[in-house]
Amino acid sequence: MTAEPAQALLGERVPAQAVMEELLALQGLERPRSTLQRVFGVSPLSEETRPWYSGALGEIAVGRILAGLGPDWLVLHAVPVGTGSTDIDHVLVGPGGVFTINTKHHSGQPVWVAGRTLMVAGKKTRHLYNAAHEAARASKLLSAAAGDAVDVTAVVVLVAPKSLTIKVAPEQVKVLTERQLLRWLNRRPHVLDPEQVSRIAAAAIVPRTWHRSPAEPQDADTIQQDFAVLRSLVDRARRRRATWVLGVPAAGFLMLLTAGPLEAIIQALTGR
Repeated sequence: MTAEPAQALLGERVPAQAVMEELLALQGLERPRSTLQRVFGVSPLSEETRPWYSGALGEIAVGRILAGLGPDWLVLHAVPVGTGSTDIDHVLVGPGGVFTINTKHHSGQPVWVAGRTLMVAGKKTRHLYNAAHEAARASKLLSAAAGDAVDVTAVVVLVAPKSLTIKVAPEQVKVLTERQLLRWLNRRPHVLDPEQVSRIAAAAIVPRTWHRSPAEPQDADTIQQDFAVLRSLVDRARRRRATWVLGVPAAGFLMLLTAGPLEAIIQALTGR
């Protein structure tokens, strides 16, 4: 069995790896901000890259929570599946069963669920359909690789929603907030014995179980470092915008109004 190289390929993938790769590639195409834009706290993110950035933050948050599962669980992140660039945010194999987790970062937005409908801020989404499809696909692939039927539970995890109202629980998908996730998993009844967990985990860790032509993975440490740099720039821009909202001394505005050259304007804005 080729457990060691497979472990290095999937077992070492980090939360949001696929999303971060796409985000950084798109961000590299963006025009650098001007000096004045940086001074005013204009975000380095564009309309195109902002959803990818938000998605990465959500998956990272859930990945941090899943690290709290015990050693009896296999936790995989950003699992490439199919033939293209699609991935599964998180795959779990443990005594409580097998789960695919679809993470959605809807910070500060109300979420309403009834049967087959999940609405975010009053707008219908395909979250439930996509999660159910993802779990069914995982079940088929894992069953073929493990040589026995593998049931997979679909889970949608909502990160930092303003509220979660479930009028009628969906039949095929469990919907949770990130704060509920770990407790819910730990309270699952044991449906798999250690031998079953080991067998399914051995299949799940192999890249070809999921993807027809697995690509060579990028270096996870480099991806995380590059994302950390971008995150620092985004946070710095947010703090600078907050400073403007809170107000700049009137003297600074007077200097800005009377200054001519760019250097004088920047000096007035930054106090340098």
